[in-house]
Amino acid sequence: MILIGIAVIVIGFALRLNPLAVVVAAGLATGVAAGLSPLAVVAALGKAFNTNRYVSVIWVVLPVIGLLERHGLQERARGLIAGIGAATPGRLLTVYFVFRQITAALGLIAIAGQAQTIRPLVAPMAEAAAERKWPLTHLNRQRIRAMAAATDNVSVFFGEDIFLAVASILLIKGFLEVNGIVVSPFGLSVWAIPTALAALLVHGFRLWRFDRSLK
Repeated sequence: MILIGIAVIVIGFALRLNPLAVVVAAGLATGVAAGLSPLAVVAALGKAFNTNRYVSVIWVVLPVIGLLERHGLQERARGLIAGIGAATPGRLLTVYFVFRQITAALGLIAIAGQAQTIRPLVAPMAEAAAERKWPLTHLNRQRIRAMAAATDNVSVFFGEDIFLAVASILLIKGFLEVNGIVVSPFGLSVWAIPTALAALLVHGFRLWRFDRSLK
């Protein structure tokens, strides 16, 4: 009976009900089936959300992204960028790179990513920008999608180290201390800033060359 929550999720999404309501209903059904009172289930849900809110956000967002895609999100994104004459894949991805680095530096890593923004929004917009200017072959379409994904990876990798409370900072600090080098997390964050700027310049140059290779 405790697996009834899976059935609730399947039925809820099949009927296109509100994703958040479906997830909550599945949690309540599972808890009641396991012998908990409704109040105990609500308390457990609240405690779990408060403890793992940063991890669980992605799992709440993904069903919403799927529904938006089903109802034309990619087509709207393509239409939006098609009206901007100066847009090219390289310029668009450079703007996204800056946005992603800034948000990662503030610790807001989960608000964008491969599933949340690259596949449904950024890659279709970059393809639309290319289609306005040049004939787009299947190979170049795949190259644009790959470059969009790479832009997200590189920007987050070099941007998140600026934020103090991130696992990579603690990993670097621990590794250096084991080898006899004592540094503060704040010092690591400060020195991550020029590294992030260098990554922006290098990747920006790559995107500029990428535009030229599509012509």
